[in-house]
Amino acid sequence: PFACAECDKCFPQNGDLTVHMRSHTGEKPFACAECDKRFSQSGSLTIHIRSHTGEKPYACDECDKRFSRGDHLTTHMRSHTGEKPYACAECDKGFSRNCDLIVHMRSHTGEKPFACAECDKSFSRNYLLTTHMRSHTGEKPFACAECDKSFSRNYHLTTHMRSHTGEKSFACTECGQIFSRNYDLTQHMRCHTGEELFACAECDMRFSCRSNLATHMKSHTGKKPFACAECDKSFS
Repeated sequence: PFACAECDKCFPQNGDLTVHMRSHTGEKPFACAECDKRFSQSGSLTIHIRSHTGEKPYACDECDKRFSRGDHLTTHMRSHTGEKPYACAECDKGFSRNCDLIVHMRSHTGEKPFACAECDKSFSRNYLLTTHMRSHTGEKPFACAECDKSFSRNYHLTTHMRSHTGEKSFACTECGQIFSRNYDLTQHMRCHTGEELFACAECDMRFSCRSNLATHMKSHTGKKPFACAECDKSFS
């Protein structure tokens, strides 16, 4: 066998050792003619070139999807077979992709590797950090095509669009009332179940809606933020 002088790995062929040594030296001899990217293996360059050409030689036998990489097709096939080879050692959940298992494990470990540079918040997934950063930058990339409103999250735009279309997708199974937001349906369901999640810290009253608790708290604080413009009375 051919042994690496930098670590304890061994390889059956000298060519394999040559490729491996590039992980130590950082050598990337294979350059893309379309952009400035370089690669340590010719196969990696071949795959990368497809991002320029659009070539997708790996076709799914079950649907019309195609892929530029064989491993992407393998992962996609699991959406048809239901195979989930990556199992969580802490619970009974399984995943079709190893990267999804890695993210899931953070729900057990509490690891949050994506830290905000503006405040002390951290996140378990990069896209959550990206979304959070908009609270600092004020960026709202999701614009409504019907009015001039913009949103920092796509699902906020989706919800807003229902104010234009009148669509109400969330129906109550108890009375048939329908809502444009799942949150509103959840709140409504508590009038059927009697569930009161929001407890007052000052007395023993409980409420089904956070807003009702907020209104109630003013009876303890004496706060009356709503002033009459015609007289000197204020209301909670």
